[in-house]
Amino acid sequence: MGSAERVLVLGARGMVGAAIVRALKRAGQHEILTPSHAELDLTDARATANYFDAHAPSRVFVAAAKVGGILANDTYPADFLYQNLMIEANVIHEAYRHNVKKLLFLGSTCIYPRMAPQPLKEDYLLTGPLEPTNEWYAIAKIAGIKLCEAYRKQHGCDFISAMPTNLYGPEDSFDLATSHVLPALIRKFHEAQRSGAENVTLWGSGTPLREFLHVDDCASACLFLMDNYSDAQTVNIGTGEDLPIIDLARIIATVVGYNGGVQFDATKPDGTPRKLVDVTKLHLLGWQHSIALEDGIRSTYDWYQRSLQ
Repeated sequence: MGSAERVLVLGARGMVGAAIVRALKRAGQHEILTPSHAELDLTDARATANYFDAHAPSRVFVAAAKVGGILANDTYPADFLYQNLMIEANVIHEAYRHNVKKLLFLGSTCIYPRMAPQPLKEDYLLTGPLEPTNEWYAIAKIAGIKLCEAYRKQHGCDFISAMPTNLYGPEDSFDLATSHVLPALIRKFHEAQRSGAENVTLWGSGTPLREFLHVDDCASACLFLMDNYSDAQTVNIGTGEDLPIIDLARIIATVVGYNGGVQFDATKPDGTPRKLVDVTKLHLLGWQHSIALEDGIRSTYDWYQRSLQ
């Protein structure tokens, strides 16, 4: 981004939003707006309109969303669909109404069909059925992508969307009931190591393949796209590398210092068998990730330990 601008980061208290704020601060110059949920309820159309009226941002990062893992998605489908639809509809419409120079909408790779060919290419969107365990969140995110496309097509708005792969890092949720797999594993192995447990039991079979991107790399990609991309089609953000959950568990056990056994409860759901994104498009634009997985897990575990103090 060029000279000083007023940049609105929605979801700045969440993992992705906080990383975008850190990246913007490192870049310097910009006035960064970071309203909390208490200050601005994005599901409230009037409140969202009033905020845009009062602050008139020139660029907007939409990292606000109701998020959670398999269990949360399956338990609260109405919450995931309604709240995410309202957030994106209100924000994208107000960005149009206030002639925002550029908006970046962040989705999730769960938008792609459950059995889509791997790695996932951007043009696989809407080519097959979704993964049932998180379809409510996915449908909301697809609507957000299409809303950006619609405002671009009808009104010429420079609204873009990006689909990060599985993210991890500082400010992640380590709540076992709602968190994603990597932070959940960090917490489980940490607690097992401290209690001297002989075994750790994990959900599923351990065979699904997953890709993980450090959230600071994701933020770097978001700023890069804000500066260097302007098209209707979404862009995947990832590493282009994946590994089985059992291998991830072994890395985390090593980082945490846990030497016990690992068991899998195959009666629990695995989710999508594989989810690796094709990052050819992003690489051709000129961006690649820089944080290796074990290094990222180690720094994330350090952050988690500090958060417990």
